[in-house]
Amino acid sequence: MTGEVGQGAAGASPSGRVRPAIGLAVGHGTGPELADVFERVLNAFASGRPDGAGGPGVDVIRSPRLYHSYVSLRRGHDVAATQRLTAEDAEHYEAWCRELAGRGTTAVFRTAINAQSLYLVRRRLRAVKVDLLTADGQSLLLVRDQAQGFYTGENTHTPGEVTRTLTFSHEITGAVVEHALERARRTWPDGRIGRIVMAYKFHLLDGAFDAWVADLSERLGVRIEVFQPDTVNRNLLAHGLPDRTLLIAGNEWADIMHVMLLDRYGSDRQENRCTENVCLDPALRGLVEYQTVHGSADDLAGRDLVNPVATVRAAALVAEHHAGCPGAVAATEAALAVLGERGVRTPDLGGRHSTSDVVDALIDTLDVPGPGGGVPRDAVLVGGP
Repeated sequence: MTGEVGQGAAGASPSGRVRPAIGLAVGHGTGPELADVFERVLNAFASGRPDGAGGPGVDVIRSPRLYHSYVSLRRGHDVAATQRLTAEDAEHYEAWCRELAGRGTTAVFRTAINAQSLYLVRRRLRAVKVDLLTADGQSLLLVRDQAQGFYTGENTHTPGEVTRTLTFSHEITGAVVEHALERARRTWPDGRIGRIVMAYKFHLLDGAFDAWVADLSERLGVRIEVFQPDTVNRNLLAHGLPDRTLLIAGNEWADIMHVMLLDRYGSDRQENRCTENVCLDPALRGLVEYQTVHGSADDLAGRDLVNPVATVRAAALVAEHHAGCPGAVAATEAALAVLGERGVRTPDLGGRHSTSDVVDALIDTLDVPGPGGGVPRDAVLVGGP
């Protein structure tokens, strides 16, 4: 079921069970195609059937606005119009997220939208991006500070010049570090964290930032090491990072280094991954926004060729963590592995299949654990005996 916020954040199934409500924000480019993929996979899990029919289901609440990608924003618009549309998209998306959270919605899936609008929202909602990377028994928890810094700045235009103003604060730094520690303790429940490293351009802030970190380290009772990003890079290349490193990073460095960290930890390619952004503004009650890592791929819009893997993974995460479908992530990964063995993939991965072909094949392969965690028919598919 799909609706807008004004129609209510959740409904009831015929059995009386309240359907979870999930937000869906769609951008230009391949956003509409990927939004349909998300709904299809999510409904397959939430209904307990691959065709998405029957069962209690889920309410998917779409934002009424189609948000700009960078390509659509710059197509036919001058600088003044770009400024205006950027601000309008940011204001609408922020207000929509706040309204959803106020109605009790805990998760939003968003396709790619213009980064400048997005980072205005992330500053206002105090967002952090969380990504767990694992390989060969080693794990790294990367927490990207999206709430402050260069990415979240605002522009002032004068003839021939753009001045960008940005802010760092003790309060936001503390909120980011506290959330990172909370996530690390959830990720490694025995309490052992190998190392806590912060990668920030702290030397540009007159000694204030590292003084804040020293205060936080003492107050929270943990050892936090703050380094310049280039020092973290050298250490990573020379020695690697110990198992269970919690890496808290300024967005300027973490955005660029994400591909390198994925390569170092042997993870899947960036285009196949999704990540989560957690809103730390108390008014949003920890609303989680899921996104694909790849961009809007405007050149593929309407061609049924965009890679759906990251969107499928996001739908599984939302199903498992927000729609009462335990086992969705494991079942999805197993189904994706089967598709990989069969060579079912889109052209960007060297295949010859369309987006629809891949999603059809995945749902046909998927043994859907419905709400309440029904056991899949083929336990081997999800790693069972």
